[in-house]
Amino acid sequence: MHGMRGPRPVTTTEADQNPTALGTPDRERRPLLLMVVLCVAQFMVILDATVVNVALPSIARSLSFPAGGLQWVVTAYVLASGSLVLLGGRAADVAGRRRIFLAGLALFTAASLASGIAPAAGALIAARAGQGLGAALLTPAALSIITTSYAGAQRATALGVWGAIGGAGAAVGVLAGGILTTWLGWRSVFLVNVPVGVVAGLLSLHLVPQHRPRRRFVRELDLPGAALAVAGLVMLAYTLAGALPHTVGDRPGRCCWPWPWPCWPDSPRSSGRRGGRWCPRSCGEPARWSPACWSCSALPGS
Repeated sequence: MHGMRGPRPVTTTEADQNPTALGTPDRERRPLLLMVVLCVAQFMVILDATVVNVALPSIARSLSFPAGGLQWVVTAYVLASGSLVLLGGRAADVAGRRRIFLAGLALFTAASLASGIAPAAGALIAARAGQGLGAALLTPAALSIITTSYAGAQRATALGVWGAIGGAGAAVGVLAGGILTTWLGWRSVFLVNVPVGVVAGLLSLHLVPQHRPRRRFVRELDLPGAALAVAGLVMLAYTLAGALPHTVGDRPGRCCWPWPWPCWPDSPRSSGRRGGRWCPRSCGEPARWSPACWSCSALPGS
């Protein structure tokens, strides 16, 4: 009798790494409504990456976007969600999956409302960045909730549905964007997320299980690293977006994209000379470039 011991208590860390350590048998059935709510939230995140593409011409006319600025309606969302998703996953581990999921869903819904009522181009781009931040918090937390709430065959089914949601959301986004823009205007592309997000948030308060957060929340997050990642990606995207209009063109005097092979020497159809090599003047010419032909200012008429 003295040699018999009771079950060893399971710590929070062990429960996070191995959800079956809590004694949940594979045959136990969990409510599928939780999976539906999580998949709907993820569907909104994927949908918003493509649903806005069809509405871009209407947005440009309505908000008078400057030349080259319209692409940031899409880029701001993708950059924020992609560069901060690792931070969102870490925050879900430290602060609790339920808390981060609800925070991301609330931020995504509020940013969708701000995007739908944006009065100017800058406000819309900022709201889209807020949507991306909400998506970066929501996605890893929802996936973590699925893996820890279901086991066995239910977990396999939930992960299969989760993966299918990604492809379906990207495809449906283009179709839904065209329908909403045609019948209700471009603002409906963003406002449609608001009632869905509110309903999903209310259901999540009752369905998502509790998760005890750790202490020292801020100290366990690499906030400077996340800020550097976002700044680096934004600078890279801004540089490429600003450089291409000056290096790619289809009019005489505009430079074409550089290629690794050298220019043809003494070409009768060339118009500029630098470093002893002739460079084509317009994009109608074959792209025969070398590092010596890089500068557009060296070409006459450019």
